[in-house]
Amino acid sequence: MGSTESGPPIPGNPKSSSLFRYNSPFVQIILIGLVCFCCPGMFNALSGMGGGGQLNSTASNNALTALYTTFAIFGILGGGIYNILGPHLTLFAGCSTYVLYAGSFLYYNHYQHQAFAIIAGAILGIGAGLLWAAQGAIMTSYPPENRKGTYISIFWSIFNMGGVIGGLIPFILNYHRDTDAATVNDGTYIGFMVFMSIGTVLSLTILPASKVVRNDGTRCTNMLYSSVAIELVEILKLFCNWKMLLIIPAAWSSNFFYTYQFNHVNKIQFTLRTRGLNNVFYWGAQMLGSVGIGYVMDFSFKSRRKRGIVGVAVVALLASAIWGGALANQIKRHAETLDFKDSGSRYAGPFVLYFSFGLLDAMFQSMVYWVIGALANDSEILSRYAGFYKGIQSAGAAVAWQIDNQNVSSMSQLIVNWVLTTLSYPLLLVLVVLAVKEDNKTDEEPVKQVAPSSAENGFAH
Repeated sequence: MGSTESGPPIPGNPKSSSLFRYNSPFVQIILIGLVCFCCPGMFNALSGMGGGGQLNSTASNNALTALYTTFAIFGILGGGIYNILGPHLTLFAGCSTYVLYAGSFLYYNHYQHQAFAIIAGAILGIGAGLLWAAQGAIMTSYPPENRKGTYISIFWSIFNMGGVIGGLIPFILNYHRDTDAATVNDGTYIGFMVFMSIGTVLSLTILPASKVVRNDGTRCTNMLYSSVAIELVEILKLFCNWKMLLIIPAAWSSNFFYTYQFNHVNKIQFTLRTRGLNNVFYWGAQMLGSVGIGYVMDFSFKSRRKRGIVGVAVVALLASAIWGGALANQIKRHAETLDFKDSGSRYAGPFVLYFSFGLLDAMFQSMVYWVIGALANDSEILSRYAGFYKGIQSAGAAVAWQIDNQNVSSMSQLIVNWVLTTLSYPLLLVLVVLAVKEDNKTDEEPVKQVAPSSAENGFAH
């Protein structure tokens, strides 16, 4: 059975002004935000400490390389898997792998064997590919067409609150330890595991697109089933899709810069407890950045194409200023490790830079998601688009973490990051100008397909 764009209200689904219905897009976006708060939000806090909270970054870098290698594959495949399995199985399978990853560093804290962390990282890459493909489809297809930027900012704020809380965990649990301490304690990893377990259970509350009803009475999509053969063909077509090709530089660079920010700013320049505090503000800045760019993308102009152009331009200008600040910090950086209590004014500059990195990350990612969401409305199409984006993004991250293992200088990594992100902006502008319509009523139709019976297929949305 093929899927269709949102049409007239479906019988039995009258218009409703309530945002707080369980099957409303608003509630479902909040729920997926809470799932990501608990799982990737805590993972971000763990990674943001630099080295996974360990003195030596080698185990973390190798685990993250394994993670993003499998993530690159399953990110691309994830959209198709989501179309076959639906949100419950896809999200539950994805979320459960985060707990294993945090547990592997608890094990490493005692035995210093990195094999478990690397294997857990590879498994998490599979799970993350599933989770983020599902999240991308939900976040870009469930909201009303003219409020996608707002809903993306709501999701991003909830999701990054996980990083804020996750930053508080190592800050509080390691606050009274010697400022020379370089490895977090067991309680830090256990705290992460508790939140990740909650998120895994919470993933079962997400409704499939066919059951989500907007306030005007329309469903997000009528797609019921897909098949492995159809999804494989459609995924392969993405590599010849000019829209996706224009997104590749933005996708590649969007996680590439984490290695520099976490390992060469936060880890190298600050004490252990200060790194946790910095992460509270880094992920808090992401909440501010997502709200700000969400407003620009939804409300700055009546024309949707013009809003997209302005949004890309705003992010490009801000990025140039922040990376310029990073260059200044890199040139004047001292070997001294800074602590928020003891370093006084010397702490302020690097802290503001790290805060600004968080602001830019959210604005960049939210802007790209808005562009992807403006290319279609149907969750079947957007799940593939989002999966392609996450797959390329993860391939870039895998390369970045392994580059860091080769002891490439901080200055070289900074310059590469600046160049990569700068290259993406003109291509995104071309995409907005050529592909973003004032509405998506004339979108490409999804592939027509014959649905197997539920008994044959075994899975329904």
